[in-house]
Amino acid sequence: MPNYAAIFEIDSKSDAEAVRLLVERVYDALREETQDIEDGKASLSQMLDEFRAIRDAARHAAPGTLSIQYEQSDEPFED
Repeated sequence: MPNYAAIFEIDSKSDAEAVRLLVERVYDALREETQDIEDGKASLSQMLDEFRAIRDAARHAAPGTLSIQYEQSDEPFED
């Protein structure tokens, strides 16, 4: 199972703005894509809540670190 990671060090206002824009776009894309999936799924609601918290935190420019990890499964999607 391949594993990919990216770490963004936020040590300037321009870094913070870039991270804010990235997180906003990720949240918006997830929200839009999950609207078509069975409404009311608890796992989707929880995922959006977690990304909303990250998005809201990124709106307050401050030094920090954003870490993204992607673990790719060898299994195909369920249809």
